[in-house]
Amino acid sequence: MERTNEVAKAEMEATSPTTYDVIVIGAGAAGLMAAGTAAAQGRSVLLVEKMEKAGRKIRITGKGRCNLTNARPVEEFIEKVRTNQEFFSVAFAEFNNRATVKFFERIGVKLETERGERVFPKSGKAWDIANALVDYCVDKGVKIMYKTQVTAIETLGGRVTGIRYRNARGFERRCEAPRVIVATGGVSYPSTGSTGDGYDFAASVGHTIEPVRPSLTPLVTSHPQREYLHGLLLKNVGAKLYIDNELVQEEFGELGFSERGIEGAVALRMSRDAVDAIIDEKRVKIVVDLKPALDEATLLARIDREIADMQSSEFFSELLRKLVPKQLVVPLAKEVDFHSKTYVGKLTEAEKLRLVKILKGMVFPITDYAPFQYAIVTAGGVACDEVNRYTMESLKVAGLYFAGEVLDIDAQTGGYNMQIAFSTGRLAGQLKK
Repeated sequence: MERTNEVAKAEMEATSPTTYDVIVIGAGAAGLMAAGTAAAQGRSVLLVEKMEKAGRKIRITGKGRCNLTNARPVEEFIEKVRTNQEFFSVAFAEFNNRATVKFFERIGVKLETERGERVFPKSGKAWDIANALVDYCVDKGVKIMYKTQVTAIETLGGRVTGIRYRNARGFERRCEAPRVIVATGGVSYPSTGSTGDGYDFAASVGHTIEPVRPSLTPLVTSHPQREYLHGLLLKNVGAKLYIDNELVQEEFGELGFSERGIEGAVALRMSRDAVDAIIDEKRVKIVVDLKPALDEATLLARIDREIADMQSSEFFSELLRKLVPKQLVVPLAKEVDFHSKTYVGKLTEAEKLRLVKILKGMVFPITDYAPFQYAIVTAGGVACDEVNRYTMESLKVAGLYFAGEVLDIDAQTGGYNMQIAFSTGRLAGQLKK
């Protein structure tokens, strides 16, 4: 949607009042929802953002399309939340995935549901979600200050009194408010402004910070043929995650390879457990079934048929091209230990069986994970047992609220983490006591 000059001007104004009913730190998904919700209740709201525009992470999420929620039934949805599921369930009950869809449709964003019940803006443009949230805030009277770095949350006698900040010109200022909502995000995609400020704010007033680590992040493999695989995208493959040789997760779908590591929906869903295991110095591997629709006997019979239709003088590589994408030809030949330029007629029964075993279980040792700059979300954060789940208010400091990724809540890929931001932001913005 087109932004009007009036809206653009309103959101850029660094307004004169130095006292507000509530200050929201961070203009991401959770912060925008919290600020708009509070303002809709008649509160005077200041939204402080250190970047030059709001919703930087929203604008790049979902490969620039913004998977804003998931349309699965409520009971299935909540099962996709990995950490502090029970804590989040209260906020989700207040503002669930269906409510999120209605909210965005009501403020003018047309939506559509795609494979896996993932919900996107119909335009395919993530900025439509970000701009709609900013417009919502401005329409409700939220005052937004950009390029403004909060340096401290001020308290007195166990209560919030306001914030200290550095404005766009570098001057230190104070602003008073009896309520402050911290919605600063985690540390994933730091270029969008998520640099862990909220953890410092929370810790400074006595909150525990659960160890943070990347979640939904590419996984680094030590597979000897990994350099052949960059740019490869495998569709409709099965994969199993093993930790210390124990099967812990099975997935089906897309698996991709890049200079960052193994990615795609399958790897991202597995990364949460894989990252924790790597941190704990456990052995991790992903076993990929390249032909999940065929059992070993059926696959062997197919290989025999393909060989029967070939000349004995044709190369082994030609057989592999009939079975897998071109980029897998050399790695598979090396795995089978049968040179790709060797005549297919020389392939022994033992080598055919080995090929079947590899096609049904290609092993990728996982030795590391991609850093925060490539992670979709952050696991860890402000300890949820120190936050009132019915209000999002701190149990340590009155008037201090938390929302979004700064909390120790994370979920699987598929729109679930955005919903966490919207649900907790909505609840925090209600400023319940």
